[in-house]
Amino acid sequence: MPTDIYRSSAPSALAGMVVIDLTQVLAGPYCTQVLGDFGADVIKVEMPKGGDQSRSTMGPKLKGDDRAGFLAVNRNKRSVTVDLKSDAGRGIMYRLITRADVLVENFRPGVAERLGIGYDDVRAANPRLIYASLSGFGQTGPNAARPGYDLIAQAMTGIMSITGEPGGRPAKCGLPICDLSTGLFGVIGILAAYSARQRSGLGQHVETSLYEAGVGLSLWEATEYWARGTVPGPLGSGHRLTAPYQALRTADGYITVAGNNQRSWRQLCATVGRPDLVDDPRFATNDDRMARLDALVIELESALARRTTKEWEELLIAAGVPCAPIRSYDAVLNDPDTAALGLVLDVPHPIEGDVRALATPVKLHGTPARIGRAAPLLGADTAEVLAWLGYTGPEVEQFREEAVI
Repeated sequence: MPTDIYRSSAPSALAGMVVIDLTQVLAGPYCTQVLGDFGADVIKVEMPKGGDQSRSTMGPKLKGDDRAGFLAVNRNKRSVTVDLKSDAGRGIMYRLITRADVLVENFRPGVAERLGIGYDDVRAANPRLIYASLSGFGQTGPNAARPGYDLIAQAMTGIMSITGEPGGRPAKCGLPICDLSTGLFGVIGILAAYSARQRSGLGQHVETSLYEAGVGLSLWEATEYWARGTVPGPLGSGHRLTAPYQALRTADGYITVAGNNQRSWRQLCATVGRPDLVDDPRFATNDDRMARLDALVIELESALARRTTKEWEELLIAAGVPCAPIRSYDAVLNDPDTAALGLVLDVPHPIEGDVRALATPVKLHGTPARIGRAAPLLGADTAEVLAWLGYTGPEVEQFREEAVI
């Protein structure tokens, strides 16, 4: 079965790495979930009352108290509740820090320092600690204190200015692209620092943010601005540097085509019954096609209007022209390719039963990712982790009585 790799008993790539997860909502939890999928022991530290706010706010409610969105980005973690505002809670936190390899936080800049767990506070306790800070707008600069939300970051980074149809209302990317890419850039930074520690023996501070991630993904847009001196605008489904490379209307819908080199362009024209376009001086080169994109679309769509999307898909694929219909998520999640790649699996949860989840989209065949734990119930692993840290049963009970955990 394709999902067997995620149930493998082979050693995981990050086995032995201990990660403290002080994050909530999406960017941070996604970062730590990826680390957990590859074998890190992720210990999610939450406040005793309520925990991660996404437990009660993100997505539909299922059988239990935790929302579906929380379940989606918090698997392969253990949950510990600790009141970080109390002296005893900070004591627990520091004991955990001395045992950890990585700490990931997404507090607003300054909050960790006020809690006494900023990087400068904790590195003396564990010089090997890799301390990752994920924020909205970075740790310094005029917008550092600004709330970090994916929508706000998409607006501030220019992503919304290039999304949607020309002349239309501003639109955001359908995916929370700044949140998710921040999480992934966080993983990259953590693993780079982890590799560096193998040589130096020292940890370091890793920083990224929704703003940096959004700007960092804007490769074509920055290239257009610097190379041409023009301010990029929305292109609908079109590409910024090549044409035709977009969705085109057919008799019953749309099909995407990638005629983005001269060979594909010639094959596209021949297949749709317009070989004359190859010799049309308006469309001779990619630069010509980009300069007259509106006219190009009119010519191609007039030809494509003769057949359905399915018919064109079969003809274009047979001709070697890259193309695809635009599919909805019900089609994607039930597609044979999705199943063959093992991209969907069920994760058992103590209250919800089997929770359908997206698998890690990277396969390491020697040290595979493993999906072993569903998202934890709030505080479910507190006693286990405190015992691992050396606290006695009576000490744990005292912590409970004093509402420290």
